[in-house]
Amino acid sequence: MTTLQFSVVLASNDPDPGYTATVPALPGCVSCGDSLEEALENIKDAIALYIRDCRAHGESVPDDRGAVVMVSVEVGA
Repeated sequence: MTTLQFSVVLASNDPDPGYTATVPALPGCVSCGDSLEEALENIKDAIALYIRDCRAHGESVPDDRGAVVMVSVEVGA
């Protein structure tokens, strides 16, 4: 079995409880959970399904390299 790594973005659902997890390299690959741990476990399942679907349709699995660039910006308020 090949092991792949993907960048995952976790965002709080504030003011609602829980977290949403997205995978920038895999458009539409989104999951959520009541805790960070649950969101991470759920997104792993979503990634596995995404990859399985790509392969089932003869499509290549998108590459994660360079998918996420995190920057900080200042904004006057």
